[in-house]
Amino acid sequence: MTGAPENRRAPVVGVGAILVRSDGAVLIGRRIKRGETPTWCLPGGHVEAGETFETAAVREIAEESGLREVAGPRVFAVALRIDADGTQLTAGVVARSTDPGAEPATPEPEVFDRWTWARPEALPTPLFPASAALLAAWRGRPAPDGWTVYATPGVPAEEEGGR
Repeated sequence: MTGAPENRRAPVVGVGAILVRSDGAVLIGRRIKRGETPTWCLPGGHVEAGETFETAAVREIAEESGLREVAGPRVFAVALRIDADGTQLTAGVVARSTDPGAEPATPEPEVFDRWTWARPEALPTPLFPASAALLAAWRGRPAPDGWTVYATPGVPAEEEGGR
């Protein structure tokens, strides 16, 4: 086995959260992070030491959108991207918003300029790459090019409103 090239970044372990409202809409934010092309993104980010994917998802939802009424977080898939620069592993977590009137805020305006609730079949584009992979898996669609998705047994998308 050969060593990794010196120019490769360390692997990244992250989480993307699909927060579903009682009407089936999902939370998505317009990501405007400096140095990146603006995209639409699920709440998510790096998994911190000592966190489960579910804990990280709930934390990221609160940090990025201000929403704290979240129930039933469950891992439904893991998305893997391997390219010349590094490896990205992102767990998809689906959860329910328990407040039907919840309105997201923008506590991180340097990263997201707005959050909105959108129907899964009418999501804004372009999607952030990891979000696109997770949303495709959740909706039972093929993964975007460059991504491999491993579905978690026992968590059908249709049970959570994904189809």
